[in-house]
Amino acid sequence: MPGNSPRKGRRVTAKKGATTGSGGKNRGALAGRGKTLPADERPWHKAYSGTEQVPQRTAWKQQKERRAAAEEGRAPKVGVPGSKDTTWGAGGAGTKKGGRKSATGRGAGGAGGRGAAGAGRTGGKPAPRPGGPRVAPGRRSAPARDAAELLVGRNPVLEALRAQVPATALYVAQGIDIDDRVNEAVRTAADRGIAILEVSRAELDRMTGGVLHQGIGVQVPPFAYEPFEDLLAASLEHPTPLLVALDGVTDPRNLGAVIRSAAAFGAQGVFVPERRAAGITATAWRTSAGAAARVPVGQVTNLTRALKLAKQEGFLVVGLDADGETDLYDLEAAVGPLVVVVGSEGRGLSRLVGATCDLRVSIPMVSEVESLNASVAAAVALAEVARRRLAAA
Repeated sequence: MPGNSPRKGRRVTAKKGATTGSGGKNRGALAGRGKTLPADERPWHKAYSGTEQVPQRTAWKQQKERRAAAEEGRAPKVGVPGSKDTTWGAGGAGTKKGGRKSATGRGAGGAGGRGAAGAGRTGGKPAPRPGGPRVAPGRRSAPARDAAELLVGRNPVLEALRAQVPATALYVAQGIDIDDRVNEAVRTAADRGIAILEVSRAELDRMTGGVLHQGIGVQVPPFAYEPFEDLLAASLEHPTPLLVALDGVTDPRNLGAVIRSAAAFGAQGVFVPERRAAGITATAWRTSAGAAARVPVGQVTNLTRALKLAKQEGFLVVGLDADGETDLYDLEAAVGPLVVVVGSEGRGLSRLVGATCDLRVSIPMVSEVESLNASVAAAVALAEVARRRLAAA
């Protein structure tokens, strides 16, 4: 009977016919999307620095990065909104459905939503679009390292303004308790022609990534490091030359605390390595309580080479080491030109730096604690140096 054939593998469906094309309707899917834009021009990237309004999702990414950077003690890898002009110029209309801008030259104009033969392009490149940020997919790129930072806290802000630190804007939270420091900061900023912006506390929280800001912040450009040769020369002009070197200190809070101690005990400068070490960030500024505005800070490419240069200029290089052979309280050479080297938080002095030091000095302690925090050890050593110099004066 029909349909009861015992033959296996028989065809039960119609033979597949020839494949038909789309008639050119899908040709647009093969077109390129134009020039790849850098990360700071892509609104959805955390490095976006355009002049258009930052999308809510991008703002969330930037805030998350600021929190992570604060916890890790590094500069946040986010853009600076408004620092790069990303608006389209005049000419070339073309919007997709819903008003979204297109970087491919397709848009509402032209038949079928496309310009004839790629209208809206010039020489194969996207034509400029009015009224919106440039949008195009592209490769990831690192944001600029020379981005401005926000220095917060009433004492750091006031000290920075007093010291004529370059600033671009002063942010004051609405409804904060006004004291003498805030009044002086606002008055000083106004006298220097710095823009004063009143923002909500929530906005200031977002800008600082949740860091305690005391209702005030000042936007400062990247820190201007002092050339090491100038640092040496300026110190030698002092009756009692004293410099502080940091060997691989990675926590900006420790750096800020050391700078504060250096200012308190009469050091003429601090220098740090360029790589694998903390630099002057907003966190370091805040921890120094404004001392970074008064104490010159230098960066050196090679710390060992810098210490050897200091020795050639007549400085005695002293490294703080828990296993040092010289007791801090027996350091009679403290009255002469001196460089105090502070090791990193974990491993202390590196091998080459330790070998370059003229003396390794230990701080005597009566308890079983193995070592002190880097900034605390620096403060103890500098206090003893200042005591000896005062007694010898």
